[in-house]
Amino acid sequence: MPTSPLASAGRAAAESDTRPSLTVLSGFWPAATYGVAHALLAVDPSLLLVRHDLTDVRDGTVRRVVRDGAGVREDERISLAHGCVSCTLREDVLPTLARLARTQPDRDLVLMLPEVVEPEAVAVACAHCLVDGTPITDLLHVDSYVTVVHAEHLLDGLATTDDLRARHIHAADDDNRSLADVIVRQIEYADTLVLWGRSGEGAYDTSRLSVLLSRMTPWATQVLVDDDVVDAGELSRRLRGTGRHRPETPGVLVRGLEGYTLGVHEPHPDCGVVSVVFRARRPFHPGRLHDVLEDVNAEMVRSRGHLWLASQPETVIAWDFAGGGLGLGSLGSWLVALPDPHWAEAPANRRLAAALDWDPYYGDRHQHLVFIGLDLDPAELHRTLAGCLLTDAELADGEEGWRDYHDPFAGCFPLADLAGNPAVTGGEPA
Repeated sequence: MPTSPLASAGRAAAESDTRPSLTVLSGFWPAATYGVAHALLAVDPSLLLVRHDLTDVRDGTVRRVVRDGAGVREDERISLAHGCVSCTLREDVLPTLARLARTQPDRDLVLMLPEVVEPEAVAVACAHCLVDGTPITDLLHVDSYVTVVHAEHLLDGLATTDDLRARHIHAADDDNRSLADVIVRQIEYADTLVLWGRSGEGAYDTSRLSVLLSRMTPWATQVLVDDDVVDAGELSRRLRGTGRHRPETPGVLVRGLEGYTLGVHEPHPDCGVVSVVFRARRPFHPGRLHDVLEDVNAEMVRSRGHLWLASQPETVIAWDFAGGGLGLGSLGSWLVALPDPHWAEAPANRRLAAALDWDPYYGDRHQHLVFIGLDLDPAELHRTLAGCLLTDAELADGEEGWRDYHDPFAGCFPLADLAGNPAVTGGEPA
């Protein structure tokens, strides 16, 4: 298939960069992730593969293994003052990458993450944590974030309601994440997805998985690998030296706010997969929306985005559904609710996206939600959501009237004092 100009520019930049290149591999199924890592080592034995075993992290111990095509070069146990993933990234992963980049600058690196680590955590650490006073990106070039998914287990993983603690694989004492949340975040942060193997249900089901991944991450390059016969050379060419990583790209729940693609509207089934984008200017009625939350997600594999409630007109509310659980949380303030001097605190892309879509009455407030599922009815979904929007008569009540509506979400999304410390951006909901 033709190469996009953006991909060509990224590859050219990567080729002219003299720093060692880092490829980050993540995935919830280690056998598949190992398969990709070993294929890369087979093609380039000089690669340094770094991985950390977090089995004993809650006891303050992590095992670090570094290997190349010739075998294991390091195998050490490291004691951490505080047993958690963040500590591991800050106290050993980044220092190890920095040390290898300094001592062996002619060798590229592959970081294979443990199955419960989300790649965005690594990106945040790379952006904000210094190693001996130096940003890690001064020492190496982050080329790509690759997530490997196992065709045989993907749907079960996305559908399970288990959390990591139930599987005894939680990464810290306070780690209450669900398994599906971890898988979704690994997939959606990737710039490259590897679909490893084939579905046990046959070729049609394998194609359905490929379409599902394309709908979940339309921004990512997808690579299909038959695990019976792996073409290591071709796989290496598709995964290394691509320059696909864009560190400025925001997290998935705020993509729509900053003008990035949040999802694609494909209401006609492709191998049974349907993707629906719902956008509207009117606010949701809090009571009617609350009443349909369970129904609208009943057939979903994934839904995400942001919304505004009539009863809380200052707040951007995140919508984050996976694995049978819906998370709602504050993403900060709508720009229209902020005093002008505070606009400069918002990301430039956020301000630009708001200006391009500004409404004289609503400002930048709007609904932007994406729903992805199997064999769902897009027309019924749209009718249900549209029925939650304010009617003409309710719009006439105005904002002061909206604030008096019965609100089942009251107190759930606190904002900072707009006159003092406005929240113009926010973290993704827990």
